Amino acid sequence: MSSFPYDPISEMFSYGFMQRAFLASFFIGLACSVIGVFIVLKGLSFMGAGISHAAFAGVTLAFLIGAPPLLMAIVFGLLATWLTGTLQQRQGTKPDVAISILYTFTMALAILFIGLMKVYNPEVYGYLFGSILSVTPSDLAVILAVSFTILVTIFLFFKEFHFISFDQEMAEASGIPTNKLFFLLLGLIALTVVISMKAVGAILVFALLILPAATASQWAYNMRSMILLSAVFGVSGSWLGVILSYWFNLPSGATIVLLITSFFFLSTVFSPKRRK
Repeated sequence: MSSFPYDPISEMFSYGFMQRAFLASFFIGLACSVIGVFIVLKGLSFMGAGISHAAFAGVTLAFLIGAPPLLMAIVFGLLATWLTGTLQQRQGTKPDVAISILYTFTMALAILFIGLMKVYNPEVYGYLFGSILSVTPSDLAVILAVSFTILVTIFLFFKEFHFISFDQEMAEASGIPTNKLFFLLLGLIALTVVISMKAVGAILVFALLILPAATASQWAYNMRSMILLSAVFGVSGSWLGVILSYWFNLPSGATIVLLITSFFFLSTVFSPKRRK
């Protein structure tokens, strides 16, 4: 018999899939939390839902034709995002109308592609509902690379994104290329959605984008503190979700979202802003 007591934490981290899940959840939680602040401030909340369904359509097509799922998801996500932005900026289509068109069209495509599959493929539904415990080494490499790209881009253009989030007209009058920055922001949102699908699925990724930032807004009084708190809520919720889903055999995506949702509701009760 071993003289050492049983250590569930050490035992959990002895598995390669758990190590990958923790790394993936950290970077996904961080990327979603940071980009989510700009989504909330810019009023693009429903964009995440539309992009996630477009990316899922790319995943279903990938499994149908034998292409890399994440690559096809990125292509579909970027195309759908820029199409929505074009309808809004150049055609004058209202954002909710453009996103509704995107949502229904891409979901119809996804259903069509699933119907064309000759055999049942459970991996497709992993992207729909999320399964961060099944992240492969290649998935992790993509998640790390894309997350790093997103965070570095936000750091480089932080002042410009900050400006257009609060007053786009004033930013444009100041000579800032607001249209190019807007489409860049949409592209970053699309990339964030794609890498998050493996963790929480196309159905719930919208929540992972919005909830940490919305929770942070209950406590923060400036942009930088909002980003920092959003990252804390997003990463801690993702990590706790991974642990609970492993210990109690729960769906990882739903567990993560429920935890972060509980952070939000607790914040609405105890936030100093609410008490005032």
